Amino acid sequence: MKLIRSFFTILSLAALVVSCGNADNDVDFNFNQGELGQGKPVDDCLGLGENDLILSIQDQFTTLPGKVSIFFKVSDSNGNPVSGLQANQFTIYEQGRNDDCFNTISTSESQARISPNSQIFRNNTLLVLDLSNSVLSSSLEELKSASISFVNNVMPAQETDSYKMAIYWFDGEDKLHLLNPLSRSKTELIASIDGITKDISTDPSTDLYGAVIKSTNIAENLLKESSNDDVIAAASVVVFTDGTDQASRYTEQAAIDKVENADRNISFFSIGLGAEIDADILSQIGKTFSVFAGNKEELETTFNDISFRVSEQASSFYLFEYCSPKRDGSGENNLAIQVKDGNRQGAVQTKFSAKGFTGGCE
Repeated sequence: MKLIRSFFTILSLAALVVSCGNADNDVDFNFNQGELGQGKPVDDCLGLGENDLILSIQDQFTTLPGKVSIFFKVSDSNGNPVSGLQANQFTIYEQGRNDDCFNTISTSESQARISPNSQIFRNNTLLVLDLSNSVLSSSLEELKSASISFVNNVMPAQETDSYKMAIYWFDGEDKLHLLNPLSRSKTELIASIDGITKDISTDPSTDLYGAVIKSTNIAENLLKESSNDDVIAAASVVVFTDGTDQASRYTEQAAIDKVENADRNISFFSIGLGAEIDADILSQIGKTFSVFAGNKEELETTFNDISFRVSEQASSFYLFEYCSPKRDGSGENNLAIQVKDGNRQGAVQTKFSAKGFTGGCE
C-alpha cells in the first residue's frame, strides 16, 4: 500500500512492511463509514459483553521483526470522542490456528505502547469568524481575546505538521476571507488575530449561510488532499457569529444540507453571541457541539468550552503498537483489542499476518 510505504519512508525505517490493512479490506480513507471501521465485533468466546466504548479501526500494519500497529478512533456509545487513554488501559488478545478462543497477551511483555500518530494522520481546524459590523463595533476586542485563547488551547504545545489551523472571516460579501492560511504555528495564528482592525470589512451585512457552505467545501478539499497524499485526515469547522444571516444570498436549507451531507470526518462546532442569534439554526450548523454566550464578557468562556471539544476530537485517535509472540509460519491470526475507561469498556477484532515474524521486536 502507498500509505504504508509513505509512512515508513517518512520514519526512515529499514524494517520491511509485510502486511497492511484488514485481511478483507484495503485502507479506506472514508474511515467512519462503518461503526468499527475496518474492524468487526469481538468473538463471543471472550465474553466481554456490550460495548460502552467504540473502537473504530482506521488502518493497521505490521513491521518486521514482529510489531503490530493499529490506528483507531475511540468514542462512546453516543459518538462522543474519548481522549487521554493510556497503553495500560488496553488488553490484547490473540487467537492462532491452534487456539479455540483468544489468549491474553501481556501488555508489559509485548511492550505495548501508544505511539505518536503524526506520520499517518492530519487534523485541521478551520476557525470561521463573523466580522460583520455588529461585531466590529461592539465586541471586537472580546472576540480577539477569545480567539487567541482558542488557538492556545487547541494547538499542541510542540509544533507538528499533523495539527494545523486556518482562520477565515466573513461579512456581507459573497466571499470567505482568509485571515491566516493553515499553520502549525501558534505565534503566526495569534499575530493574525491581533492584526484584526475595525476597518477590516467594507460590507456591514452577514453572509452566515455562505460562510458555512464555503468553509465546509474547504474542509472537504483538505480531506481529499490528504487522501491523495495517502494520509488519513479529519477536520473541524468552528463558526462564530453574533446574529443571523442578513445577506440572504444562500438559503438556510442549503447551509443545513451542506453540513448534514458533509464528509463524516468533519466535525462542526458553532458559537453564538447575544440575543439576536437563532439558537436552533446554530445548533444545526454546529451539529457536533454548540455553545451560546449571553454577552461579550462570556465569549472567552464559550470559546474555551469549544476548544476543549475540538481538542478531544483530535486526541481520540490512537496509534497502538505491540510486539506479537506469533512467529513466521503461524499464518494469519485473529487479534482483539479491549479498552477500559472507568466502568466503560469496548473491544474490536481484526486479523494480521505473522509472515516473517521473529524475536527481537522493540
